Amino acid sequence: MSGSWREVERRILHLLHGCKTRTQLTQIHAHFLRHHLHQSNQILSHFISVCFSLHRISYANLIFHQTHNPNIFLFNSMIKGHSLSKPFQNSLKFFTIMKSRGIWPNEFTFAPLLKSCSNLLDLKMGQGVHKEVISVGFESFSSIRIGIVELYASCGMMEDAMNVFDEMPHRDVIVWNLMIRGFCEIGDFEMGFRLFRQMSEWSVVSWNVMISCLARSGRENEALEIFCQMRDNGFKPDEATVVSVLPVCVRLEAVDIGQWIHSYAKSSGLYRDFISIGNSLVDFYCKCGILETALTVFKDMPRKNVVSWNAMISGLAFNGKGELGVDLFEEMLSKDVKPNDATFVGVLACCAHAGLVQQGLDLFASMTAKHQIEPKLEHYGSMVDLLGRSGCVKEAHDLIRTMPMNPNATIWGALLSACRTHDNMELAESAVKELTDLEPWNSGNYVLLSNVYAERGKWDEVEKVRVLMMENRINKAPGQSMVG
Repeated sequence: MSGSWREVERRILHLLHGCKTRTQLTQIHAHFLRHHLHQSNQILSHFISVCFSLHRISYANLIFHQTHNPNIFLFNSMIKGHSLSKPFQNSLKFFTIMKSRGIWPNEFTFAPLLKSCSNLLDLKMGQGVHKEVISVGFESFSSIRIGIVELYASCGMMEDAMNVFDEMPHRDVIVWNLMIRGFCEIGDFEMGFRLFRQMSEWSVVSWNVMISCLARSGRENEALEIFCQMRDNGFKPDEATVVSVLPVCVRLEAVDIGQWIHSYAKSSGLYRDFISIGNSLVDFYCKCGILETALTVFKDMPRKNVVSWNAMISGLAFNGKGELGVDLFEEMLSKDVKPNDATFVGVLACCAHAGLVQQGLDLFASMTAKHQIEPKLEHYGSMVDLLGRSGCVKEAHDLIRTMPMNPNATIWGALLSACRTHDNMELAESAVKELTDLEPWNSGNYVLLSNVYAERGKWDEVEKVRVLMMENRINKAPGQSMVG
């Protein structure tokens, strides 16, 4: 009997880990129920791990709660599964339940708990887990040390991370990458670079960490330099590399490198496998003004999502092809792609650039009426821009006054620009006053206010602005001129 039982168990484990069969969870579940293995902790821990890998989290929880006597292996599967899926707090809840049942943790319990604390950026909870690790004597396990380094690095506690890192006899590439990312995230690029250069071997992730951190910190030249070194050292860029580097190419006008990435993405299969690559290429070509190639990439994409359509619609607005952008929006709706708030930012910008006032008003109204999307500040900004560009300055001002949120400097700036273009000095004065209230430190607003008064011949008011600037100790920025 025990021999056949073990044979069934082996067969179920084979089904759970087989490429073609592992997705058939309900059939596998029925199979081990039929053979009365539904209380086998070994089978259940494997089953739950597969559930989590397939994002069947509620199924994993159901199986666990139907188990009479879960052991350490089953609890570890639940703790690990929840450490990789939101809400990460559940991982810590299962640890608490485990302890309340008198089950002692082993070396496989703590690494996922530390991962949860890192994902939550919960330093206090992580320090509590670290203390438990020390109290049970598991701090020398490599996976746990990596977890502790990740916790402290994620929370910006680089001195604590360095203390653990320095004590590690064997440091793999994962822990080096965690340290580099940690230092770069807190802005200590010199230390990040130093560690990067000390590594005996790199992974693609090592290069990606340096590139993305430098790019996000506005150090584009260095980011591009690292990318070129990566390429020269024979490392093949992956999806994360491409998505990080293409915006850098835009800002540095490095069209040739962006085109090389496009060619590489096609030949390597990245373009075929990741929608994000096509989206990034569309964005790159649009922002470089190479619209024909952007449209070709967009049309040729094997799969598209709402981000793809948004990138192309916004790109058309950016390049002054508003009517084409509105047409593309209509095509998007005809293909049953659900627009989001970013879609409307793009299509309203298209209307503004093409002067399509009525169409813009209709689209703005459709956001809530048809698509259940509440307009945000940027949508109101687009409408103010649309109305202002078309000379409907009073209507733009009325819209600002009826907004459900407080207008920002960008919106008042758009109105001011329209007022000056269409010679409505009264509203221009009102807009600049709002700007000086919002940004009292910005000398440019005072210069604008002074110039508006000068254009209206209000020389007494011009003098008052000068006095106000002196009283508030606001210095005029170089290159700005005050008329009068």
